[in-house]
Amino acid sequence: MGPGRMRRVGQRAAGTDHRVRVVVVRFLLVASLVAAGLKLVQVQGFEASALAAKAERQRREEIAIPATRGSIVDRNGVELAFNVDTVAIAYRPNGQRAVIDKFNQKNPTKKMSFDVETASIARDMARVLGSAVNEQDLLTKLRSDSTYVYLAQDVEPAKARELSQKHGELNMENRARREYPGGSLASNVVGFANWRMDGPAQKQGVHGLFGLEMLRDNALAGQPGSQYVWTESGTDVVIPGSSQDYRPAVDGADIELTIDADLQYFLQQKAAEYARRSQAKSVSAVVLDAKTGEVYALANDKSFDPNATTGLGPGADNDAAVTTPYEPGSVNKVVTAMASIEYGVTTPEAVHVVDGSIRVADRQVDDAWPHGKVDMTTTGIFAKSSNVGTLMLAQQVGPDRYAALLDKLGLGKRTGVGLPGESAGRVPPRSQWSGSTFGNLPIGQGLSMTVLQMAGMYQTIANDGVRVPPRIIKAKIAPDGTRTEEPRPEGVRVVSPETARTTRDMLRAVVQKAPNQNSGTGPAAAVTGYQVSGKTGTAQQYDQAAGHYSNTLYWITFAGILPADSPRFVVGMVYDTPAYSTPDGHSSAPFFHDVASFLAQRYNIPLSKEPSPIVRLVGP
Repeated sequence: MGPGRMRRVGQRAAGTDHRVRVVVVRFLLVASLVAAGLKLVQVQGFEASALAAKAERQRREEIAIPATRGSIVDRNGVELAFNVDTVAIAYRPNGQRAVIDKFNQKNPTKKMSFDVETASIARDMARVLGSAVNEQDLLTKLRSDSTYVYLAQDVEPAKARELSQKHGELNMENRARREYPGGSLASNVVGFANWRMDGPAQKQGVHGLFGLEMLRDNALAGQPGSQYVWTESGTDVVIPGSSQDYRPAVDGADIELTIDADLQYFLQQKAAEYARRSQAKSVSAVVLDAKTGEVYALANDKSFDPNATTGLGPGADNDAAVTTPYEPGSVNKVVTAMASIEYGVTTPEAVHVVDGSIRVADRQVDDAWPHGKVDMTTTGIFAKSSNVGTLMLAQQVGPDRYAALLDKLGLGKRTGVGLPGESAGRVPPRSQWSGSTFGNLPIGQGLSMTVLQMAGMYQTIANDGVRVPPRIIKAKIAPDGTRTEEPRPEGVRVVSPETARTTRDMLRAVVQKAPNQNSGTGPAAAVTGYQVSGKTGTAQQYDQAAGHYSNTLYWITFAGILPADSPRFVVGMVYDTPAYSTPDGHSSAPFFHDVASFLAQRYNIPLSKEPSPIVRLVGP
């Protein structure tokens, strides 16, 4: 084969290789186009909605607009709790590092320094916020390996604006702080609220933890608003002018209470004072309007300052005046007094031969002082707090009528006052009474009640026989000023007006001081110029360890009405385990005297037209 032939064969081989390459390239190009087309069909046809939503989620962000929480005010409009606008200042260390690195790559001749920036922020924050922050602590947070750190809380808006204008990289979150201007004033009633971060952004804000702040949280908190904004490439940087779908917040309503802040303060101070004087474990007291049942004050000797959050220790949310029942002792004798008059068993002046003890079923009940047979008037039985005389009258009333009266008085049931954690107390069901049960109940043992329930019994006779369940919330006031009164409970007719007035008159003798053993058990409760009705009480506490009632541990109680001839207020108080052998631990009548004197002065209560008559209690 010659050289020329060789060239033609080589040329054909080269041409064949070229055509193969062209075919392969064309095939690959077509395959790529087909794959791209299929992917486009998949994206536009099958995944379009999901991808569009994902893209929108990356760029469209919902911003919550907090509502202003309503205030809690007393019956005269004095603010007990209100919101103060604040700002929380935060920073994004890792994000800001990335921003600075990106800037430095694009501007090699104008490089920024992360350390210089953070040092400037820490220095300016320390200057503006003063002792509220520590510059070194700020630097540690600013330079941390974190996505988001809080640098300061509860910052005044004006100071936050000053810092934001100088350091736009700081994140400013609008917040609020709950202020309690009276400190511990009515803290047992009002409770506590703070800024809550748990839950979605739309639910974040100031919310109650206990007390009325918790119970009425929905009304106080209002409804947060919202708006949507667009951010740059999925970052947190909001594009100016991108807000849309704006829904304004609806501010919360104010809650107006029935309490009087000045009286509440006085009662709290006195409860603490008498707890110290009597060496009691605790003291609780309540003041009710005699006609409406409105709570003018409800106090315990122990309270807390909700402004000092570090002080919210165990038991801070316990309002003993409504949560802690006790055996009332002789203040419960008012039930027998009402029943014996209502059912015609006796009259105030009727004389009874009362022995020093009485047997009821398998137990013997003694009077608090030793005596033989003594002539006592019906008034004297209650004024001198004779257990024996009371049980004699109760037996004539009978257990069925007595049980029915306990039910009408609301004992064993919650009052519905409007406070959380209220106890119903306990009254044994009539079907479970044994023979000795009726030797306990009329003298105030074997049943329990709160100081609020105890005061409610005396509100009944102060209101001519109609019990009005107590309430502590007066009205709700909307942001536009619209006022919605709280529903008033229906009164319950317990006894006739005549029975109520007669019982009230008999109990005036409890505070009388007279010769020849005609003094009542509580003359220290008397208030010069006013008729006062009331009843002292001493109840033995049950000793669980010993399995019987103690001879050294007592509940000391008093319930009274001012003035007795034209009732305006009812006051009740209880001491838990005072030093019974001391004068201050033996009776709570002096506490009533102090409260009644304050009420007479504060509310300009007219003097009684005539003093209470001195009546015969013992003797022929």
